[in-house]
Amino acid sequence: MREVNRSIPKIDGLALVAGKPAYTDDLAPADALVLKVLRSPHAFARIRSISTRAAEAMPGVACVLTWKNIPRVIVTRAGQGAPEPSPIDRFALDEMVRFVGDDVAVVAAEDAATAEAALDAIEVDYEVLDPVLDFETADGHASIIHPEPYEKFPIGFDPSRNTATAYEMNVGDVDKVAEEAEVVLRRRYYTQAQAHVALEPHSVATWMDLHGRLNVYASTQTPYHVRRILASALDRPVRDIRVAKPRIGGGFGGKQQIAGEIFAALVTQRTGRAAKLIYTRREVFTSTCSRHAMRLDVMLASDRDGTLRAIDMRILSDTGAYGEHALTTFMVAGSKTLPLYNKVDAVRFGGRTVYTNLPPAGAFRGYGAIQGNFALESAINELAIELDIDPADLRRKNMIREGETSPVFAIMGEGTEGVAMNVESCKLEYCLDRGMEMIGWKPDVRRRVVDDDRVRGLGMAIAMQGSGIPAIDMAAATLKLNDQGSFNLMIGATDLGTGSDTILAQMAAEVLGVKTEDIIVYASDTDRAPFDTGAYASSTTFVSGHAVVKAATAMRERIIEAAAQRLSAEPGDIDFDGETLRAAGGDSITLSDFSTELLYSRDQKQLGVTESYLCELSPPPYMAGLAEVEVDLRTGEVTLEDFVAVVDCGTTINPNLARVQAEGGLVQGIGMAMFEDVRFSPKGRLQS
Repeated sequence: MREVNRSIPKIDGLALVAGKPAYTDDLAPADALVLKVLRSPHAFARIRSISTRAAEAMPGVACVLTWKNIPRVIVTRAGQGAPEPSPIDRFALDEMVRFVGDDVAVVAAEDAATAEAALDAIEVDYEVLDPVLDFETADGHASIIHPEPYEKFPIGFDPSRNTATAYEMNVGDVDKVAEEAEVVLRRRYYTQAQAHVALEPHSVATWMDLHGRLNVYASTQTPYHVRRILASALDRPVRDIRVAKPRIGGGFGGKQQIAGEIFAALVTQRTGRAAKLIYTRREVFTSTCSRHAMRLDVMLASDRDGTLRAIDMRILSDTGAYGEHALTTFMVAGSKTLPLYNKVDAVRFGGRTVYTNLPPAGAFRGYGAIQGNFALESAINELAIELDIDPADLRRKNMIREGETSPVFAIMGEGTEGVAMNVESCKLEYCLDRGMEMIGWKPDVRRRVVDDDRVRGLGMAIAMQGSGIPAIDMAAATLKLNDQGSFNLMIGATDLGTGSDTILAQMAAEVLGVKTEDIIVYASDTDRAPFDTGAYASSTTFVSGHAVVKAATAMRERIIEAAAQRLSAEPGDIDFDGETLRAAGGDSITLSDFSTELLYSRDQKQLGVTESYLCELSPPPYMAGLAEVEVDLRTGEVTLEDFVAVVDCGTTINPNLARVQAEGGLVQGIGMAMFEDVRFSPKGRLQS
């Protein structure tokens, strides 16, 4: 391998470090109207009346949008595959507001100060309603958060019970196995919401081009889904909308669903002028999405020798005021955790996602899997204590291995057409062994006394993820050969700071036999790049990468076929090393000269290919994590003394980028486990 498995710098790294204009706010038209959003002070209320006359009369105010003067179209803001598996439950602006920070009105003005002043001039009379602030009381609460039921296909939506989604799955007779088991452990766990805190806030700029088409620059992970959602919300043909992503200053799933794109588009559509909406940090916290808070009940049935017999996991998930990603997050909590222990006789998974009058939850790095993994691995550790077995030995006895499968794969969508995925590569046991070696794991000294007030302990967990959503996630790639031998790689894939533009360029270069710097990447523009589902579900390197490999393979074949004609040879007699095309008879021509001839000779032609890839499987990466913590017995303070993680992610395309992605994820996980919390006042206001 010449170009892959190399830690080359990100192709945009130097420009970003130098502060070159690259982000949405940098590239927004200089004369763009500035948008500000009036937000609800109440967790649940109906707008009795709203007066915008004073605001609209202010000099410099271009327009004010409310639920009364925009199209009343209901959508979901979740950016994921169609048909959309989330409840369709959100208007751009609505008579009802469902959380503190919900959208009430939008002001477009010549500058930020004027827009802020106009917000203060808007008069709103609210009928305050009784909010649902505890997700464990949502079912049966007197307040119904979403009285207008709408789902594209059955997902368990039951607004009368404040239920966004519900799901049940069962393999074998869990209750019977539990009755026969020697040990049954039942535990309840809770996980809190978590904020993404990407460095760049949610941003969007819109304008009309000379053809009257709506152009959208947005810090989005899913340009094609944004275009589809906007077309629906604006009642505008897809052909009249272009969505492009500049550089993104982090996303972590928080920019998978749309935020201000609809508002900027509505203003541009109404005024004909460019518009931009750049969220403040407070708005990011209060008015975009977070990780789903969950309650997880886990039952493990086992024999005394550590043979795991059954797993039962039931989840209650808090989706907040809207159901974006409600079903998929819930499903992943089971599908990316239960297969870890695939030798059980029975497994059951189910529960519900409920609405509350809190800020909506949504996609967040490994969504669902994080919550499910925390609960399952905590229960496994508690079972090890109950059985007096080393937690490592308990895992080795029961965990999935290479060449094995799990019925959960087929039932919960990890295979295709009901066929369970077979795990072709799994180095989980190595990850566990190597992690134990690195942290100095000794079964007989996992807990030791430091002094009268402090103790130290070692703990472990294993985890898995996936690589795209089988039979749903599709990506395409286009390659064009330029004169002097360079290539344009057009991809819909979205680099949100991960370095995927660099990685995909490396993959194309490896197949073509050229250098990575010969691949010029053009990405994430719905007009100019082919389709891609976007950056989510850990799919880019695997799904988009497969499309790039297919396109590069086809391009290499096209080059050889064209060169065979030029050199009067058969394609099978042409050798191409990335620099020179040689015929078996001895004639040769450099790629630089040949590509130039193609465009400027008598027989001119442009070589270009487009290939697509629909993933049929979702190969899991695996990880073992081990921690040493110190606990102050007087105060309960926990200090993380050491943390080791060993990740099986297959062959790395760019080892350094893979490492920093793993490290970033670990830091976010440590933050959630030890430091971060989301707290609300008794009236549903986020507390800082």
